[in-house]
Amino acid sequence: MHHLERPKVTVGFIPLIDCAPVLFAEVLGLYERHGLDVELRREVSWSNIRDKVALGLLDAAHMLSPMPLATTLGIDSVNVPMIAAMTLHLNGNSITLSNALWREIEETAPDLVGDGLAANGPLDARALAAAIARRRELGKPVVTLASVFTFSSHNHLLRLWLASGGIDPDRDVRLTVVPPPHMVAHLSGGTIDGYCVGEPWNQQSATLGIGRIAATSRQIWDSMPEKVLGTTEAWAQRNPKTLIALVKAIVEAGAWLDEPANRPEAARVLASPRYLNVPAEVIARSLSLPDFHVFHRQLANFPWRSHADWYLAQMVRWGQVAQRDDLRAVADRVFRSDIYRAAASELGLPCPLSDRKVEGAHSDPWILPTNGAPVAMGPDRFLDGSVFDPKSDNKTSTTFKQQESNHGD
Repeated sequence: MHHLERPKVTVGFIPLIDCAPVLFAEVLGLYERHGLDVELRREVSWSNIRDKVALGLLDAAHMLSPMPLATTLGIDSVNVPMIAAMTLHLNGNSITLSNALWREIEETAPDLVGDGLAANGPLDARALAAAIARRRELGKPVVTLASVFTFSSHNHLLRLWLASGGIDPDRDVRLTVVPPPHMVAHLSGGTIDGYCVGEPWNQQSATLGIGRIAATSRQIWDSMPEKVLGTTEAWAQRNPKTLIALVKAIVEAGAWLDEPANRPEAARVLASPRYLNVPAEVIARSLSLPDFHVFHRQLANFPWRSHADWYLAQMVRWGQVAQRDDLRAVADRVFRSDIYRAAASELGLPCPLSDRKVEGAHSDPWILPTNGAPVAMGPDRFLDGSVFDPKSDNKTSTTFKQQESNHGD
């Protein structure tokens, strides 16, 4: 055991299935085993998480992957350098549309809807485009869709899906922000027509019969990094051993959560009023979907800098940040693979040989070489078929990279 700078740590979370590693590190006594005394604090919104970490009211938090990038760039209302020390979870989001909007889509574009089940592939966004055009002709209110935060994978996934149907996210629909636990109430109340959120809030609408899942994150960007463990750069600099102990405990919790035999207990614990306050069967249904919640397998905890590159490229694409020459350096500064590597080596876990990989080149599972045994990775396709190569300026250059990546398929 290293001597920790400050064993008492406060960690914030939002009630979502993907906060599970942070919670279960406590439930399983892993924080304690790594010399930590952690106080978990449930927060109501992502802006609360951001503000409290920035002000030092929370030492670290369950955080949206793009959030520390936005605060470090100073493009959010907070201008504080933050870091991601590990990824907490892959996949786990979906887009849900209200029953009323779904009926409009079926009436306007029956040929594109098919039987409209997300299990058989995502809803074609061109079907929504037809419904949007029809509303415009009839002079009806514009379609309003919510994501959980401006700088979130949800906002970027929603935009990617809309754009795939020729919909301009900034002109053809109204995008708004609603905290995850409030999504279901807003949808049933009719203040929004749909949303992109993490589980269990899609399963909850489906279970209650007030909405239908149009697309899952696996169908939009498979193996996408959903949440990270975030803290301020200053806190990480002052408390390097404490942070590594924190990462180690949470990594071990993620490995426990990825054992299928542990998922029923995970659902039961997460359901409690103290955590998600949602029926255990709703959580269990989400946790039982294949590869929909990846907490540790497939090197899920490694904070890939190519993930940061992709989020920054999306911020540029949608006008959230101006194109600048130092974005790659920002990715390196924020996604701290060096911290994760230190923790992984103490746990005897493998790490990739590089901090970046090509995103979107694998439609099937593939094998990644590491500094130990090779690791089985999940598919990482984008809905639009694009390939994101962090090494090249042309972000869709596929020819050479695809040949190279096919060796792993």
